[in-house]
Amino acid sequence: MRSRASALGVAPLTEIGKVQAVILAGGLGTRLRPYTFLLPKPMLPVGAKPILEHIIDWLREGGVQEVVISTGYLGRMVEEYFRDGSQLGAKIDYARANRPLGIAGQLKAAEGKVRGRFLCLYGDAMLDLDLKKLLEYHSRKKAVATMALMKYETTLKYGLIDLDGEGRVANWKEKPTITGYINIGCYVMEKSFLRYIPRSKMYGMKEAFERAIKAGAPVYGLKMTGEFLDIGDRRAYKEANELYMKRMGKML
Repeated sequence: MRSRASALGVAPLTEIGKVQAVILAGGLGTRLRPYTFLLPKPMLPVGAKPILEHIIDWLREGGVQEVVISTGYLGRMVEEYFRDGSQLGAKIDYARANRPLGIAGQLKAAEGKVRGRFLCLYGDAMLDLDLKKLLEYHSRKKAVATMALMKYETTLKYGLIDLDGEGRVANWKEKPTITGYINIGCYVMEKSFLRYIPRSKMYGMKEAFERAIKAGAPVYGLKMTGEFLDIGDRRAYKEANELYMKRMGKML
């Protein structure tokens, strides 16, 4: 009899081996305009090289050499820059979407390039975490999908007011600090997870995960430490470059 894990398309522990990475690099980058009028967001430079090259270098240093880049908006620029990846010591292939599909829809476009278990990363975030730990956890849990989580803390700009049942002010919390764990856009997935994403349709990653959870699929999250730099808007892009230059200054 097949095990529950096998039925769900989950590879056993002994088959972790070498995994592919799928990098989602097809977004329009609207929050980074005007920079993204001429360059796709993952090709914006941080220091001397594009965001996407930082991601590929990090993957290669972690032992992942086979990368599929899912492209869309201005995707030819990505392909012309990286080509087959040999200059970076990687093997790069491409999946192309001819129209915006949302994050999960962009991933679905790469389905034909994926063999089995793979890492899924967003092309606008620079990370530093223990990939081996994430992969081992995913395999141990016999998960269909595992998301990396990191602790996040923010202080609200305003005070929060609690009311009682009659509308009286019961509590005033002045600029409280909120702490929790956030999804950083780094996943381990089995190819079978892609069944929860419709083809050629605008679809978000949240909807894909909700659909998998509703179907009873083993979906997990791992609280991790490390670094997460989301380059989603102009302010974050400026901060990323400032941080990079500060680190370079310490190295020189």
